[in-house]
Amino acid sequence: MSKHNAHLNWRAAYARIPAWHRSEIEHLVAAYGSPRYRHIHLDDGRFDPLTKTDRVGEVGMVIRRPDGTLITARKTYYPPGVFRLLTGGIGHSERIIEALNREVLEETSLTVRINRFLSMITYQLDTPAPRFFVSYVFLLDELAGTLQAADPAEQVAEFRSVLPTELPLLAAQLRQLADQSDAAINGKWSSWGRFRAVMHEECAAALIV
Repeated sequence: MSKHNAHLNWRAAYARIPAWHRSEIEHLVAAYGSPRYRHIHLDDGRFDPLTKTDRVGEVGMVIRRPDGTLITARKTYYPPGVFRLLTGGIGHSERIIEALNREVLEETSLTVRINRFLSMITYQLDTPAPRFFVSYVFLLDELAGTLQAADPAEQVAEFRSVLPTELPLLAAQLRQLADQSDAAINGKWSSWGRFRAVMHEECAAALIV
């Protein structure tokens, strides 16, 4: 299970995020608005990407197409029918904006423009070792390009465009994944799904009027 704390002022995240991101966040807020902030406690963090040691957090890429729909993707190893919004890892000492630009190119090949700083989500993990993980989520407007993964290592099987109003359904599907271990994520799909559902819930709350 995950425990959802009440929404907080984004500055409350400072104790839980990498120190080198704090000044960059000030600039991002000035340029793209104040994000929603949520802190989540996860009782099981034993799955990828949370067990990977090559990242301190991730960027969330909520790419809005010209028709107003949002891009989601399914990886080759996901359970059947599972799609989600795009994310990509932030390396040690890497700036948020650098990771965002790199991951958009690798996962979509699109040219985009940052529209809004939607959300910051911090996760407190008790297992496999106590630590924090952070997601910085941005609304991006598609400007040009052909949607395709530029990096085969991303293992994208299929893209699908969804309406913002469909995000709660995606979140619900993620929260209902089977309590089954899978070597593909080095953990349980149920735990991974509860983690991934939060970003969709936050984006739905920010985008659905």
